[in-house]
Amino acid sequence: MATYKVRVATGTDFLSGTLDCISLTIVGTQGESHKQRLNHFGRDFATGAVDDYTVQCQQDLGDLIIIHLYKERSSFFRKDPWYCNYVQIFAPNGCIYHFPAYQWMDGYETLALREATGRTTADDSLPILLQHRQEEIRAKQDFYHWRVFVPGLPNYVHIPSYHPPVRRCRNPNRPEWNGYIPGFPILINVKATKFLNLNLRFSFLKTASFFLRLGPMSLALKIRGLLDCKRSWKRLKDIRNIFPATKTVISEYVADHWMEDTFFGYQYLNGINPNVIRRCKCIPDKFPVTDDMVAPFLGEGTCLQAELEKGNIYLADYRILEGIPTVELNGQKQHHCAPICLLYLDPQGNMMPIAIQLSQTPGPDCPIFLPSDCEWDWLQAKTWVRYAEFYCHEAIAHLLETHLIGEAFCLAMLRNLPMCHPLYKLLIPHTRFTVQINSIGRALLLNEGGLSARAMSLGLKGFAEVMVRALSELTYDSLCVPLDFMERGVQDVPGYYFRDDSLAVWDAMERYVTEIITYYYRSDAAVEGDPELQCWVQEIFKECLLGRQSSGFPTCLRTVPELIRYVTTIMYTCSAKHAGVNSGQLEFTSWMPNFPPSMRRPPMEAKGLSTLQTFLDTLPDVKTTCIVLLVLWTLSREPDDKRPLGHFPDIHFVEDAPRRSMETFRCRLNQISHDIRQRNKCLPIPYNYLDPVLIENSISI
Repeated sequence: MATYKVRVATGTDFLSGTLDCISLTIVGTQGESHKQRLNHFGRDFATGAVDDYTVQCQQDLGDLIIIHLYKERSSFFRKDPWYCNYVQIFAPNGCIYHFPAYQWMDGYETLALREATGRTTADDSLPILLQHRQEEIRAKQDFYHWRVFVPGLPNYVHIPSYHPPVRRCRNPNRPEWNGYIPGFPILINVKATKFLNLNLRFSFLKTASFFLRLGPMSLALKIRGLLDCKRSWKRLKDIRNIFPATKTVISEYVADHWMEDTFFGYQYLNGINPNVIRRCKCIPDKFPVTDDMVAPFLGEGTCLQAELEKGNIYLADYRILEGIPTVELNGQKQHHCAPICLLYLDPQGNMMPIAIQLSQTPGPDCPIFLPSDCEWDWLQAKTWVRYAEFYCHEAIAHLLETHLIGEAFCLAMLRNLPMCHPLYKLLIPHTRFTVQINSIGRALLLNEGGLSARAMSLGLKGFAEVMVRALSELTYDSLCVPLDFMERGVQDVPGYYFRDDSLAVWDAMERYVTEIITYYYRSDAAVEGDPELQCWVQEIFKECLLGRQSSGFPTCLRTVPELIRYVTTIMYTCSAKHAGVNSGQLEFTSWMPNFPPSMRRPPMEAKGLSTLQTFLDTLPDVKTTCIVLLVLWTLSREPDDKRPLGHFPDIHFVEDAPRRSMETFRCRLNQISHDIRQRNKCLPIPYNYLDPVLIENSISI
């Protein structure tokens, strides 16, 4: 007779417990236990509970490899979902076996869990283990399907049209809510998330806080009459009052300094879209800036050509926006342009704008605006550039290059890597809640009643077109942080805190990934010979990059260094990169003239005609401003149920070596955080968006 002690941990989120019956069988290398119900004849499997049981077997089962959890109907209740964290089994010989679950059991079903040791296909020799990993992948591929979102964009998870009936209760993970928020003129299509598998949904806390934040704030704006006001702003200072209770040091600095050229240039380095500028080696023909035009802004004893040769001239070119038609908002036609901005890195280390053209095609009706022009001409030209920044940030840097690509990485992982695979264990923390937030994001931003249709000059089709164009140009190298800075020629620009912090976090992440991967992959042959890994890579290339060879994304990986770079790129994209473009949204956009989503008058075709009134009449009206800021406020709030980078409470790795690597990773991140905070003490504008303490493991907001 062999006695096994069994410990079962239920999730801590609200309503994670169940009243259904849970039974267990244990499979070892020398036999299998009988099916035994886990029952103390009391309240088992309550939310947050860790319950201990005893399983008696006729013989020693050998090394434990698989357990089966059976969720069956209680005689008194209809089915009740259960979230299982893990099962631990204490064997008679003193060995402790860990079986990670971290998933819901929704219906009456059986869940087979493997012992937690990370293994690739080559590490498994027992037929039962090989069969288990094949069946797990087959089941996930049968459940999770790829679906076309917009032709030309990464595909995304198909939401099943059928979901087994569930008991009606106040479970916020299955809200019976039609999506209407009082006072908010956007209907959130909750049907987009209603049929998501429970394992892809927000926790109760995150679900409740997300919608409870949005509702009261939208209602407050409605009561104040701001969501119904279609007129121009009467005074610029009134914009400060949209969110009077959410002011920060940075948002106040933006509102006070937005007109200054130094701050305009600063945002290219440390704003919310700091990946645009590149070193200019020669002035493009389509931007006929002459030395006479810009000489007054370069100082004495130098000229444009000399500064080009020194590497002090930079370019921000928004050609990707050219030719996209606009829509009407609130009965008024909107306008659009694709500007070009020339910047000069002055001897004091300031990035200064020195010339702006509001079209990709020069001509007599497309003047080049200069800092020496009249105040309102120059300010309006800079505001057109900031308008272009809105689309390059929201459509490209934020939505496409983190959310949509991150979701594709996540789905490919779920479909191709079993839970026992080391890469699954390494990457699963960086996929948490991504599918859920993207489902909400598509409803908020990208449907006929969403933000893009109601508050952006380009409308739904135009906004999507920007992303389609960007994906067609996206390259593998551009997602590799060190290579991107080198390619853009900004590796030595002073005061580029985004770059410094990005490289520090990338380095810590790359070292962590290297330690994990070299522990499980001892040779290049092990990488090339891993069929699950190769299918994962191929599926990302096909479904995310749509099979475009010019992207440079690999279709297979042959060496350990290639795998390290690939995994680091994915991990960084799904965590730090998102933090860098998301966290500061409200602070840099709450002063709307710094980040306008629409423009109601066409770009200036002549100088000397701009005034304060024409500026106000060009900016978005009151209603449009409030809709955009309300959504950005919701999507940039401090996430509830947050897991900072490097904090992995779910136990997927159990071997000593990867556990040590995780702790070392956290120590490196803590040092980076300390260094950032010390540096920020000396800065007029602290840059903290890549402080590891503020970076979340995954894209969940």
